[in-house]
Amino acid sequence: MKNFLINENDSGQRIDKFITKALPDLPKSMMYKLIRKKDIKLNGKRCEISTRLETGDTVTVYIKDELSSAKHRNMEFMEASDSIDIIYEDSSIISVFKPLGVDSHPGSGSTDTMIDRIKKYLYVKGDYTPLSENSFAPALCSRLDRNTCGIITAAKNSAALREINSAIRSGQIIKTYLCVTAAPLPKDRDIITAYLKKDENRNTVKISDTRIDGYKPIKTGYKVIASKKGLTLAEVTLFTGRTHQIRAHLAHIGAPLLGDGKYGDISVNKRYGVFMQQLCAFSLRFQLPEESPLHYLNDTEMRSPEPEFAEFFR
Repeated sequence: MKNFLINENDSGQRIDKFITKALPDLPKSMMYKLIRKKDIKLNGKRCEISTRLETGDTVTVYIKDELSSAKHRNMEFMEASDSIDIIYEDSSIISVFKPLGVDSHPGSGSTDTMIDRIKKYLYVKGDYTPLSENSFAPALCSRLDRNTCGIITAAKNSAALREINSAIRSGQIIKTYLCVTAAPLPKDRDIITAYLKKDENRNTVKISDTRIDGYKPIKTGYKVIASKKGLTLAEVTLFTGRTHQIRAHLAHIGAPLLGDGKYGDISVNKRYGVFMQQLCAFSLRFQLPEESPLHYLNDTEMRSPEPEFAEFFR
């Protein structure tokens, strides 16, 4: 038997999601069976899979000892670099600058990712104590490609994570990027729309000007800042946030990013000796409703340090 006292970071989630995180060695099929057999109880009573937890609840799982061990507290994040450039921090969120060449999340075997650096920073500071958490760890609200630099934001508690994720889905967070295109943009400024489909096997996307089954709508704004020697420095605003949206959408209209190996112009990349896309997540603005507990962020515009590629246009 295993008992869990639900804290603020556990609350608000479905009981099955909580158990999956808190008891990762428990097969999902067995978890659902335990719920059907009433061997998982909420405050001593029967519960449904979709029941949402509240702070102060007690979840009891009647299970064999070998499957009842709580989630192992992985402390590998302590191997990450101490280097962290904080742009903004409060009790709910932290925004930092992600440099080129650093992954946002684990996945490539690296133990030095941005979320690892953030966890280490918060742990050393005393804002994150893994042993006191049943199911929560600081989490990124969005990600940047390894070869894209700029602002990246993490939530320090589950309430903030839900709020930021909801704001992203609702288009209440405006992300602005700086980039260099390897060809002139069609206009000095424009808002362009199209449809995008991701190829999961190749980790690339396709763009269509017309609606096709499986393609999702995208909307991208751009403004030319400067031009020099056939290259263009532009500010790009994302109104939707699809995979590789900026890189693929600008390439689709004939202005691929300089250095982009997937969607770019290889000959131009070789000419300039640039082989990483020249793209920086430069600023972040919030347009949250008054009732949002994070609406105070509306008064703050977070800005990244100016990327090195911008110096070329001075």
